[in-house]
Amino acid sequence: MSFTTTLLTLLIIIVSIQVGYYLIFLFSFGLKKTGNKLKRNLPISVIICAKNEAENLKINLPYILDQNHSNFEIVLVNDSSSDDTLEVMESFQSENENVTVVDVKVNEAFWGNKKYALTLGIKASKNDFLVFTDADCRPDSNDWLAHISACFSNTKSIVLGYGAYDKKKYSFLNKIIRYETLITAMQYFSYTNIGMPYMAVGRNLAYRKEVFFNNSGFNNHMHIKSGDDDLFINEVANKSNTIGCVTEGSFTISSPKTSFKDWIAQKRRHISTANLYKTNHKLILGLYYLSQLMFWILALLCFLFYENWPIILGLVLTRIIVQYIAVGLTAKKLKELDLIVLTPILDLFLVISQLFIFSNNLISKPKHWK
Repeated sequence: MSFTTTLLTLLIIIVSIQVGYYLIFLFSFGLKKTGNKLKRNLPISVIICAKNEAENLKINLPYILDQNHSNFEIVLVNDSSSDDTLEVMESFQSENENVTVVDVKVNEAFWGNKKYALTLGIKASKNDFLVFTDADCRPDSNDWLAHISACFSNTKSIVLGYGAYDKKKYSFLNKIIRYETLITAMQYFSYTNIGMPYMAVGRNLAYRKEVFFNNSGFNNHMHIKSGDDDLFINEVANKSNTIGCVTEGSFTISSPKTSFKDWIAQKRRHISTANLYKTNHKLILGLYYLSQLMFWILALLCFLFYENWPIILGLVLTRIIVQYIAVGLTAKKLKELDLIVLTPILDLFLVISQLFIFSNNLISKPKHWK
């Protein structure tokens, strides 16, 4: 078999794999209808773990306090902050009866470990239904808790939400951050819908307290600095107990990083936990990324060395069109429509960025969550 024939054969295989993935995303999430029923008013404990987040708490806590939910408390966990975080928390506590503050002192055995601080916050909570978000997040609507609450049922004890980022005009970095977030959400919502939940984002996550204690909390990965959201969900989620929530008004919105250096550092922490996922999850996620990388490499090589370029163009366009449809419908559902037109460019840049991040993590591991 000649070199060019080998390249073409490999490209056909990779395009087939990629199209297969995007068809899964399309039919399990993009085309799937979402209800918008607000019917449950369960007692909720919102848990926010913060380290040096005084200013963000001042800005975002009022949005949570203003929720249209009759029975909820807010547990604020100060994770050994060196700024005015504790004072800000105590100020909110003095003005609101439903705010509780947990002050976590420096612990040599668990220094820099968010999971230890979160565990203390969970133990201090009064309600059985726990909702987690971050200090730099705000709900997208006053019905955020109502939407999350409505997803719980006798069988569904874990609710995965979408954590969006603020839109910044004329910022390519902002589009990359939001595109990566969109693609990640497309994957974890899709796999949840087909009975393979594998992760969540701590910016918008909920589960029953019994799920936490029945799993002995974060004990199995307490030594890993990250993973209070994705590693925990990878352990406890299954096709019966987990549901995605993407109804209008159920999102949270966070402040994105403003420099590539900070974003890379953040993603290095996030990606560092992936090698601890269940084997089947690692395989399906790894194949998706590898096929993405190989698609761009093989497409370029085929255009350079294969003379019958219309065949190559047809294969490339097939993959891009299917991707456009799947990503476009996802973007519409998650209110990220401005990203669609730049999808191929963002996709290529994201693949390159992820390769850089993976390579760096092989050399050294992130040490702290903040």
